[in-house]
Amino acid sequence: MSTENSLKIQFEELTKLDLNHLSVSEVLDILETYFKEKIILSTSFSYEDQVISYFLKNRDIDIFTLDTGRLFEETYQTWTLTQAFLKKKIKAYYPDAEKIQEFVTDKGPDSFYQSVELRKKCCHIRKVEPLAKAIKGYSVWITGIRAEHSPNREHIQMLEWDETHQIIKIHPLLHWSQQQVLDCIQKNHIPYNPLHKKGYVSIGCAPCTRPIQEGEDFRAGRWWWEDPNKKECGLHVHQS
Repeated sequence: MSTENSLKIQFEELTKLDLNHLSVSEVLDILETYFKEKIILSTSFSYEDQVISYFLKNRDIDIFTLDTGRLFEETYQTWTLTQAFLKKKIKAYYPDAEKIQEFVTDKGPDSFYQSVELRKKCCHIRKVEPLAKAIKGYSVWITGIRAEHSPNREHIQMLEWDETHQIIKIHPLLHWSQQQVLDCIQKNHIPYNPLHKKGYVSIGCAPCTRPIQEGEDFRAGRWWWEDPNKKECGLHVHQS
């Protein structure tokens, strides 16, 4: 039996469990029982990722981040504080230097403002391609996605099969509210990105992120010059 088929069978077994009513720790216990060291969390050091990282503090589960080369200085500071807090190394993945060099030389350093096509190309080089390298060889990819983040994420399941990357994808905080996340941060003294306190809610690359205004959608500050209903970078493509 191929590794892919074996993993799909395990995925089907997991879908029979009612994970939605379990705590984060209980969900992680189940994942470790099935997959041991084949689990990894992707973090951008958002509130949600910081909460999940806290639950991984004493677990043998890997964490990685994508350094696009255009992150905020505050994000790097949060990265440093988080490693010290967890007493755990966070793996760093970077875009291909030659592809970035070619893209920037040909299109310009801020060409992503010119068209959706160029913005998606930039995201693909800086994020999507490094992601594929980061999760290769793993069985489970943990994310900090919450249903409240955007209309595109309201109907996804906590447990998904990612056909593109042939991996099980799980969102332990999917049904958490923003207040639950903030309460957990405060209660457990978890470090967080100081930009959150300045109106930055969803934080990505510096040129593509701005603070949101009162009443705006959670992701209004990301790629704000584009159609508000179609703003994804390609990391999370939800298949029906």
